[in-house]
Amino acid sequence: MTENYILSRVERSTGIFELNRPRALNSLNPEMIDIIDNHLKQWAADDTVTQVIVYSNSEKGFCAGGDVRFAREVVINGTPELADKFFAIEYNMNGDLAHFPKPYIAIIDGVAMGGGLGISAHGSHRVITENAFAAMPEMAIGYIPDVGLPYMLQRMVGERGVASPALALFLVLTGWRLSPADMMWSGLATHFVPHAHIAKFHEQVITDGIDAAVERFASEIPEKSKLAELFDDIEATFNFASWAEIEAALAEHPNRDFVAIVREHIENSSPSAIVAATELMAAAAKCGDIRQELALETALGEVIRREPDFAEGIRAVLVDKCRNPHFSPATFAEVDPGKYRAILKPLTP
Repeated sequence: MTENYILSRVERSTGIFELNRPRALNSLNPEMIDIIDNHLKQWAADDTVTQVIVYSNSEKGFCAGGDVRFAREVVINGTPELADKFFAIEYNMNGDLAHFPKPYIAIIDGVAMGGGLGISAHGSHRVITENAFAAMPEMAIGYIPDVGLPYMLQRMVGERGVASPALALFLVLTGWRLSPADMMWSGLATHFVPHAHIAKFHEQVITDGIDAAVERFASEIPEKSKLAELFDDIEATFNFASWAEIEAALAEHPNRDFVAIVREHIENSSPSAIVAATELMAAAAKCGDIRQELALETALGEVIRREPDFAEGIRAVLVDKCRNPHFSPATFAEVDPGKYRAILKPLTP
């Protein structure tokens, strides 16, 4: 049954991952991650496979993330090492994907969050439609940004032509929901194809290759990016290496409307997760390869998953769906960033 959650095959010279778990919005469980990674290894070494494409056969979206409910269950059942194994396998797959030597095309026609970005954002082509949106919502579930996004987001260039660590930090700390225009402007997406043309685009990718399909179907996105409008404010307040510095910058920032947006987005977030994520992003900025950054996630994640906010956040957001978590510590002042720095420092280049 699990094998059917991802329909993998080769058509012509294209390796295909068809996500097929619509009831869970294609959330990735351990077996699904194994399928992707095993095929990536096979197709990387197979000269008859020239490109890989991943897409969802569900109208509800691309992939809502990793199956963190599974992780919560094993943690509260006293076997957190099973969650450690799950995330270690996923992070290894993310690294393999980032180093995949052939075109890897993700078609995002709907939601892509967390682990869904882990199986798309590291590819060479991130193709979106007007139905796409993306987010890293880990702060709300008491976790850290992961699946290699702390590395990738700080290095994506987008329409500005230059990377912005401040923008990356804003995205992971606030859980900002990126619109299609935001995704294109920031560099998270590489091409826009209208939904009405996506089936023919998909077909031409397989018959003629990704370059021909992009040339025929890619177009300009018909809307403006909200992120672009906020960029100066983001640079002024998030271009720091600690949450204490960001908080101080927000307190003094003259654009109070922007500050209100930030406060609203982090209102129900775990203070510990925000502090830990800021420390992770600062360490990730020093990494020269994604596998170095994934090692940081592995070490920090094992600690965070054993803290109470992880189980509590998933309960509030995904199990009870009350959106009223009781995080502990409850304030930023009570969180010691030193304990997270101590974990990251020995692994930071």
